[in-house]
Amino acid sequence: MNAPTLDESRPDMRSRILATAEQLFRHYGYTKTTVADIARELGMSPANVYRFFPSKLAINEALCAQILAEREATILAISRSEGSARDRLKEILLANNRMTRATLMDEKKVHEMVVVAMEENWGAIQEYKDRQSRIIAKVIGEGIAAGEMVASDPLAAAECVQRAYVAMFHPLLAAHCAEEDEDGSGAEVMADFILRALRP
Repeated sequence: MNAPTLDESRPDMRSRILATAEQLFRHYGYTKTTVADIARELGMSPANVYRFFPSKLAINEALCAQILAEREATILAISRSEGSARDRLKEILLANNRMTRATLMDEKKVHEMVVVAMEENWGAIQEYKDRQSRIIAKVIGEGIAAGEMVASDPLAAAECVQRAYVAMFHPLLAAHCAEEDEDGSGAEVMADFILRALRP
């Protein structure tokens, strides 16, 4: 009797491949998981996986983009919430730090993938950073309009904010800082420092 086969023409096959890849990455780590592993878990051949993704890197990038989209949704929700622009910007910074620390502590295999993605400058990382800059720039623009902040160019200011706060959300730097800042208070000190720099 032949083993049951998947309907590989189904439109959700890309999603199924990504879900399987994520499950394996979280268990074994992204470097140890191969396309053959993903295919075997799905009951299909590696060649069929390559019909949907041209390489393992393409799977990695798509999965990384998916994980970052969840983070971005959190940041976007904060940016659109009630409260002053200063309060929202501070919460965006603190939320970034919390999410990075949570991944570091609770999802080490995902942390490993994000570290490699940043070191190799995957497209998904750069696109995420650009979108986050625009979200922060919008909040800064609202702060300028309300008289809470001063900056000649909100987008340039947003990029400076990200550079200044990089140790609090870059996975490698955050891992180093976490050893010295167990309660996360350093993230709040740095956020307040940045907000003072934007004060009129």
